[in-house]
Amino acid sequence: MVTIPSLWLPILLSAVFVFIVSSLIHMVLRYHSKDFRKLPDEDAVAEALRKSNIPAGEYVLPFCSSAKEMKSPEYLEKSKRGPRAMLTIWPGGTPSMTAELVQWFLYSVVVGIFGAYVAGRALQEGAYYLAVFRFVGVTAFCCYTIAGWQASIWYRRSWSTTLRNTFDGLVYALVTAGTFGWLWPR
Repeated sequence: MVTIPSLWLPILLSAVFVFIVSSLIHMVLRYHSKDFRKLPDEDAVAEALRKSNIPAGEYVLPFCSSAKEMKSPEYLEKSKRGPRAMLTIWPGGTPSMTAELVQWFLYSVVVGIFGAYVAGRALQEGAYYLAVFRFVGVTAFCCYTIAGWQASIWYRRSWSTTLRNTFDGLVYALVTAGTFGWLWPR
């Protein structure tokens, strides 16, 4: 058994490498530029939302609070008329990604900790590179990707976006697994 504290270097270094790779994917390769589309008449929609003074949060349209209400004629009519939507409102202000980037790095550290836990329980010091790669890679892939599939199942995110995110997760998992295989205690 290999302890999580003894794997602090591959945990942190894999998070750094994933952070760099993800930055390159989003800023250089830019294949995620098709993940979102512009609303027709964006300014009018934004003005209508501003007038409603909606607090930051997640919303659904039309809204119902129970399964019983979902069967009501009023709800069914609103649904039929459309549009139906799930909406995330962010507060106004100057855009900054600092908080999200810090959280992304910390998330990558947590993925590394899970990879360290699984591989550390399954393998001993001196394990072969490919054995470490396999355990950490599968764990990291599951962490980076599988939960995201729910967005396409339940929230109608396009499957093409989910597949691009899954590809990213595969790349991040390979980077994480390679880092652990390289730095596994001998």
